[in-house]
Amino acid sequence: MANAADLVEMMNASMGRIKDMTDVNTVVGNPIFTPDGNTVIPVSKCSFGFGVGGSEFGKDSKNFGGGSGAGVTVSPIGFLVISGHSVSLLPVNPTEGSTLDKAIDMIPGLIDRVQAFIEKRKKEKKSAPPEQEN
Repeated sequence: MANAADLVEMMNASMGRIKDMTDVNTVVGNPIFTPDGNTVIPVSKCSFGFGVGGSEFGKDSKNFGGGSGAGVTVSPIGFLVISGHSVSLLPVNPTEGSTLDKAIDMIPGLIDRVQAFIEKRKKEKKSAPPEQEN
């Protein structure tokens, strides 16, 4: 079973390379501060695959052959835009996602607009002169 150590060594080497290729800054990038006071943070999707295999061969099983491999894909998703007290996601590819996703993204802004409209109507009613009866 000395060859199991060879497989473990290959796995550790491949996993170490994946760790070197990806870190937290790959998925959520460093913030970018704009002159107008906004903060923009890049966001990416990271996918990886990994495989290792080996075999003993020969009469005395002292011969070992094996290999390992790994691959990483980093795809940009979009940018988080922080402006004042609001945060929005600016997608890289706006055609991705369903209509439902887009509608859900619009709900917070819609709620804010409805609340502002209601508050405006309340203020208008309070400041309006009382109606005269004839």
